[in-house]
Amino acid sequence: MRKYLVVALLVGIFVLESIFVELLPAEIFNSNRILIPHFLLIGIIFLAVFGNRNIGILYGFVFGILFDIIYTEILGIYFFMFPFVVYICSKIMKVFHNNIVVVSIVSLIGISMLEIIVYEMILIIHLTSMDFSSFLNLRLFPTLILNAAFLVIVAYPFKRFFEKYAAERREQP
Repeated sequence: MRKYLVVALLVGIFVLESIFVELLPAEIFNSNRILIPHFLLIGIIFLAVFGNRNIGILYGFVFGILFDIIYTEILGIYFFMFPFVVYICSKIMKVFHNNIVVVSIVSLIGISMLEIIVYEMILIIHLTSMDFSSFLNLRLFPTLILNAAFLVIVAYPFKRFFEKYAAERREQP
């Protein structure tokens, strides 16, 4: 039963990201900073670390292609980057102790990795003329602050939910 709740949660977060972008424009802060919510990626990373890594990677593929189809002009970037970031973060967590603070920091590292690689891909194909220091100041740092604030709110509920999901999967024959 909980597997359907996982799908519903991730779909809800996917929808929440677009609603969040519409309701909280950057002009509120009187700046030209770009705030990118990666709430879905955080949820998938928590699923991979506290739930099941293979299912987390699978959801990374599914939601990556949905993200590409709905939000981007270039198909394939998020389709490959979401599962790659989830895989790397889950491998990093094999080295460290699985506590909520470390997973939150690793999630922010994963978001940084995603943002930098997507920026570099877009720069290579000449869809942006933003230099790297402007990218750091206008997009990456505000994005990390936004997602860190989201992590403070949802990290513990996500951890508990995905641990219960993993326990339920282990109990099933």
